[in-house]
Amino acid sequence: MKRNKYTRPVIDPNASRLKTSAMIASIAGSDQRTKPAPFGHALVEVAKHRPDIVGLTADLAKYTDLHVFRDAYPDRFYQMGMAEQLLMATAAGMAREGFTPFATTYAVFASRRAYDFICLAIAEEALNVKIVCALPGLTTGYGPSHQATEDIAIFRGLPNLTIIDPCDALEIEQAVPAMADHKGPVYMRLLRGNVPLILDEYGYQFELGKAKLLRDGPDVLIISSGFMTMRALEAATALEKDRVKAAVLHVPTIKPLDVATIRREAAKTGRMVIVAENHTIVGGLGEAVAADLLRNGITPNFRQIALPDEFLDAGALPTLHDRYGISTEAMTKRVKQWLSR
Repeated sequence: MKRNKYTRPVIDPNASRLKTSAMIASIAGSDQRTKPAPFGHALVEVAKHRPDIVGLTADLAKYTDLHVFRDAYPDRFYQMGMAEQLLMATAAGMAREGFTPFATTYAVFASRRAYDFICLAIAEEALNVKIVCALPGLTTGYGPSHQATEDIAIFRGLPNLTIIDPCDALEIEQAVPAMADHKGPVYMRLLRGNVPLILDEYGYQFELGKAKLLRDGPDVLIISSGFMTMRALEAATALEKDRVKAAVLHVPTIKPLDVATIRREAAKTGRMVIVAENHTIVGGLGEAVAADLLRNGITPNFRQIALPDEFLDAGALPTLHDRYGISTEAMTKRVKQWLSR
């Protein structure tokens, strides 16, 4: 798109156009391997041997992949309607009766609309409720009403709550049984639909509360969570062309944070430390890592790749990821700029 002297957009007729569906498109590239609805299928598998597991949603079964569980176990599925406070309160009540409820909705509705219920009815009582929320960070183009760019910041300060930000379909499949076995409340950011499959190439095994070094390198350490680990791995491959060797440390559990592994890797001399996350720069993984390193006297050359502290635009996801610096290309360019200074 070009602009004339009056700054009115002029559309290039030869440019490829993104369809409206790109606002809700999968984050997977056109050539990437994917798996459909990994959360729903994993929950069905766990529930085969766990009659205590039930599924609840706030009118969003299809859009959180809980419809897979609903179809397999209709007598263990509860449709609560558009009432997130009721969803969380009901999940708390069921946990008190010995059930293990998996409650799904959008991340914006759980973190903004139902926070008080999660705090007082679930977290304060350390109840065994698993909250699984789609559209975390910038995974939809439908603007601030649906973009949960600050959900981790909201929930990090909540005692007793475990927070998980999985990278891909494999990790979601592995995280679900770990969540079911964990005693206490869990919040997981959900990638839904056709989810990329990446970590199987690294022999990966999810462990609650553990960070994993996926690749090593002496020049820069990228600490990442969620799908930004996929971006970090892609950026590391691209950086190799410029003889930059990057390490990637995947941190799927935001709380409790695996500070021992992070400190060990960040303390290695001679490399920049960059935290990459699909979340606002305020209050997320980046600030958690920076604060812990500083408190423990570890002071590397530190940078963050994150979403800005503002309400984001609506639009096609590929365009927005470029605009806000979380696409592979934008990330690679920024790392190269920082290393050249």
